[in-house]
Amino acid sequence: MKVALAQINPQIGHFEYNKDIIINNIEHAKSQRVDLLIFPELSISGYPPMDLLERRSFTEECQNALDEVMEHTHGIGVLIGTPTFNYHKKGKNLYNSALLLHEGKIKFQQHKTLLPTYDIFDEYRYFEPNTKFHVYEFMGKRLAITICEDLWDFQPFDNEFTKRHMYQVSPMEKLIDQRPDVIINMAASPFSYTRVWGRKNVFIRNAKRYNLPVISVNQAGAQTELIFDGSSLVVNANGTIADELKAFESDFRVYEFQDLEKGLLNKEEGQEPEVIHKVHDALVTGIRDYFRKMGFSKATLGLSGGIDSAVALVIAQRALGSENLKVLLLPSKFSSQHSLDDAVALAKNLDIQYETLNIQPIVDSFEDSLSPLFKDAPRDVTEENLQARTRGTLLMALSNKYGHILLNTSNKSESAVGYSTLYGDMNGGLSVLGDVYKTDVYRLARFINREKEIIPQHTLSKAPSAELKPEQQDADSLPPYDVLDKILFNYVELQKNEDEIAAEGVDLDIIRKVLRLVNTSEYKRYQAPPILRISSKAFGSGRRMPIVAKYE
Repeated sequence: MKVALAQINPQIGHFEYNKDIIINNIEHAKSQRVDLLIFPELSISGYPPMDLLERRSFTEECQNALDEVMEHTHGIGVLIGTPTFNYHKKGKNLYNSALLLHEGKIKFQQHKTLLPTYDIFDEYRYFEPNTKFHVYEFMGKRLAITICEDLWDFQPFDNEFTKRHMYQVSPMEKLIDQRPDVIINMAASPFSYTRVWGRKNVFIRNAKRYNLPVISVNQAGAQTELIFDGSSLVVNANGTIADELKAFESDFRVYEFQDLEKGLLNKEEGQEPEVIHKVHDALVTGIRDYFRKMGFSKATLGLSGGIDSAVALVIAQRALGSENLKVLLLPSKFSSQHSLDDAVALAKNLDIQYETLNIQPIVDSFEDSLSPLFKDAPRDVTEENLQARTRGTLLMALSNKYGHILLNTSNKSESAVGYSTLYGDMNGGLSVLGDVYKTDVYRLARFINREKEIIPQHTLSKAPSAELKPEQQDADSLPPYDVLDKILFNYVELQKNEDEIAAEGVDLDIIRKVLRLVNTSEYKRYQAPPILRISSKAFGSGRRMPIVAKYE
């Protein structure tokens, strides 16, 4: 039996597009005499469809697309994910299902059992959990079909309070008694740099536990803030990786099942890309797919000469091309000449069009207009924010006039502690670095410059500064970024308390100051643009904190 993996990049609700790529893959598989073709979870609808699932017209469109796909399954078995109706009188209206199509009919269906409801996942809101477990025999091989979480046997968090067996049942423990020949897992599992090997270990561990080969097919591409890395896996029964598909792009591979059964497939040894390389590729994918799927083509940002806007611009250029970018340099009287020089040098290095607009006259006019109201009040952060909001207004004007989507360049460290200005540097249609800590922004810059200098070296070596007042440096208001990011990672990702963080060797007073800033800045983050998610706990839909709360 020949088995093929179709790692695709569907678009939520774009049924014509999804149907076309699915049918094209089926026809391609037929040309290679494939017997069984496997697609990812919810390939028909795209993942995650969220509240579109509450519209009957949406689920009917899923069924219509499925019917057309089914017409192409003569002479080939196709395992595909789609929402299906629950015709019982009790429970949710839908199942998250894997269907085996063959000869124009649905031969078998397996519904998802373990419906994740944590982080960015909310599947129990829409789907009824499965309670029946059956292995299906196809061409003499007994298939144990699981959907994403069904093969996870523990809560994949790093915090000791939440690291536990999350579910009451293990689908594979139910299926193994029926003596399957292979485990198949259809997934839409988002990328997280903190769990690159965690997901692989799930399949390796299950292969070893049940002494069975594992085939995992994962979605590729991005859907708004979620980025799917693909990286589908074939694992031998002894737990060695037989093959791995491409990361962050569509792919198609064919295997002889008997080679997998006998352990004859072995992945060629090669250097695993470093984590920062994967983060870079994830962010490029996130921007590219957001623009492509939304029908946008052009972007802008404010290029300051600082590290954040520099890294964001390089990533945008690699996603969209230099011809689709136009950036603004927006100096005030506090902007240093070296920052302007760095910004110009980067724009020229990338062959990107730029314009320089001096914002000082506009800021002065604001201050003049406000002087009767402010009278003799001393200068403070108010005047600094006027500069940020002036820049935000000008960038949004360019966006409105020419259709250039404004990319937000704030990093995760700044967003965490509220070191940003609402309606100023928080403006944007998409946040490029909102899930990247400042120390990792520097790592990204060094990765970008690994072969030649693209980002001016001075941008990397100078002390970070918002340049909103004389001689300003970030260190005037915040702990050093290596200390800050250590606190933030332990608090946000690992959900540790102040005493646990202090045990990591950080001063308790600094920890308390940082945590207070994080907790009191929630209202700002509620108003931020969508953030490209590359960690296990990004700000946004995956971290739901109350704005009005008294807890530290």
